[in-house]
Amino acid sequence: MNALIFDGQLRFTDDYPYPKRLPGEALIQPRLVGICNTDIEITHGYMGFQGVLGHEFVGTVQECDDPAWLHRRVVGEINAACLQCPTCLRGDSPHCPNRTTLGIDRRDGVMAEAFVLPVTCLHAVPDAVLDEAAVFVEPLAAALEIVDQNHVQPTERVVIIGDGKLGAMIVQVLRLTGCDVTLIGRHPERWALFQQQGIRCVHTSEAPNTQFDFVVECTGQPGGLDMARRLVRPRGRLVLKSTFHGTASLNLSMVVVDEVQLIGSRCGSFAPALRLLERGLIETEALISGHFALYDGCAAFDAARGRLKILLHPN
Repeated sequence: MNALIFDGQLRFTDDYPYPKRLPGEALIQPRLVGICNTDIEITHGYMGFQGVLGHEFVGTVQECDDPAWLHRRVVGEINAACLQCPTCLRGDSPHCPNRTTLGIDRRDGVMAEAFVLPVTCLHAVPDAVLDEAAVFVEPLAAALEIVDQNHVQPTERVVIIGDGKLGAMIVQVLRLTGCDVTLIGRHPERWALFQQQGIRCVHTSEAPNTQFDFVVECTGQPGGLDMARRLVRPRGRLVLKSTFHGTASLNLSMVVVDEVQLIGSRCGSFAPALRLLERGLIETEALISGHFALYDGCAAFDAARGRLKILLHPN
């Protein structure tokens, strides 16, 4: 089948093995696929992954043990957990030590004509949510994880550092809490939507000297952590969202002295993300920067490095 793979080199192939569906899995034909920063970082060596890339998708179930799922439009959580270990049994399946992760760790991803995913990962897409919005469910769920982990009070001053693909979701989610929101980034051409939503936007070169109660770092770059640490007040909270190939430095002694809470944040729940999209509370159309066919995937990755959301059409 056709697939976009990374095997030390990003390349399109037309002879990748068709996926074999196991019991409990669904065979899915992707309708639209999004490119995110994690996909780009994998091509730099992140996680040491090799295989079919991609984890942001909306697709149609083609084969499944349960006929109720057949031909349904779905999105899917990316962590395929064992559901039997102590971690899963305590309700923490995203951190299952036996999990595989779609297009990231030991499970082929969605940038192909077909892929497989456990039925337990699937969520049906409401009719009112278009494909072009549904493909944003995974990053939107990751943004929602922040407010699931933290009670963000409407009186707090919040700053998001990074106006990229994930930052565009996070800033829209946090504005719904009623708090005072600032977005710091390098791309003023992307800010019109956020400014219309009442969000203050500031260029990185003009970052304020004031400190914030709640700071979210999602630049996807090691250097973003330095600014995030500078902007969080003593006894404030710093949420880390970036995943990238390499390491970052942080003065942990001053984190202790200032009693800053460091909070790692990764994947989130899909059901509330779908509800926000169904109710029109999150804007996605303005974030789409381009459409590419799967066979033109290498060019799509080049475009994704300098734009917001690039979408692939696998079929």
